[in-house]
This record gives sequence, structure tokens and C-alpha cells, in this order.
Amino acid sequence: MLRQDSQGDVPLFDEDENAASKNRSKIQHPLATFFHLFFRVSAVLVYLLCEIISSSFIACMVTIILLLSCDFWTVKNVTGRLLVGLRWWNQVDENGRSHWVFESRKESSRKVVSSSESRIFWLGLIVCPILWVLFVFSTLFSFKIKWLAVVIMGLVLQWANLYGYVRCKVGAGTNLRNMATNYLGFQLFKQAMNKSQGP
Repeated sequence: MLRQDSQGDVPLFDEDENAASKNRSKIQHPLATFFHLFFRVSAVLVYLLCEIISSSFIACMVTIILLLSCDFWTVKNVTGRLLVGLRWWNQVDENGRSHWVFESRKESSRKVVSSSESRIFWLGLIVCPILWVLFVFSTLFSFKIKWLAVVIMGLVLQWANLYGYVRCKVGAGTNLRNMATNYLGFQLFKQAMNKSQGP
């Protein structure tokens, strides 16, 4: 796995940011932000509506898979790069070996990531896979087996993007479990310090 560039100026969902910069809180890419959420929310809504009121399973399945595919491509190739400065892909070398490449914007880059766009990006990237996990369990428990392929497709495409962007953010060689443990420890320490400074 390769890691390119550095990750210095790409804020994660809940990082502290400098409030003095008003431009960082504005949405700089409204079209990209819209489509980041449009395809994934549309796929979820179409799934819910088709499961309840539609009798044409094939039309619903094709529509949902098209929306999921558009979402996967848009998030992977456009919105990740524009909204948070992250990109990932897979390349095959001349020996036929697959290499995953995780890339983030250089620290020296002058383009500053908007905190609003970053929050929208990470919120959309995290919430939708959780919804598809819930759909998998509801499909299994309600014995609607014909929908299982659709919800598994949604789960796989959503989790692939989430995994790729988390790897971009924390580094290709970083152990994600250690990072999560350190983050939770830091949050607990921060809360303890805030309580000790209280009235």
C-alpha cells in the first residue's frame, strides 16, 4: 500500500479548527456538496419507497444500483478530492500485482478545506453505510430475501468508500484500531480536563 503526500490540512469530522477564518466555514463547492449527498440519500429513499409501495422489483433494483454506482463514482473521484482533499485508487503493476494508493492534499497546498464541507462529507460517508447495515439486518429478519442482493450491494459500495477515505486520512500503514483507541483516549482526557476546569 502506498501513501502519497501528507495529510496536514485535511480536517476530519470532529477536529478542532481555527474559527478566525470565515472562508473555511462557507461551502466553496455547492454542486459537489449537493451530489455528495444526493445519490446516497436518493438510493436510501428509493429503497425504502420501493420496499413499501412498489410492485416492480426489477425496476427498483436497477434504479437503486444505478444510484449507488453514481454515488460510488462521484464520492471516489470528485467529492473526496474537492471537499476534503483526499483520493484513493487501485493500480495494477506490470507483474499483475494490485497496489492500493491513498493520497491527501499536500501541507504546502494553498487551498484550505472548508470545515462545513468536511463535516458534510464525513457525516454522509459515515451515516449511509450504517443505514445499509440496518437494511441488511431488516432484510434478513423480515425474510425479504429478494432484496438481500440490493442491500449487500449498497453496503459494499458505501463501506468501500468509507474504508478508502479513512485510510487516506489516517495513513495507509496506520493501524486503525490503535488510531481509534488513541482518539477515544484523547476525547476522554479532553472531557475530564473540561470538567475539572468547570465551576
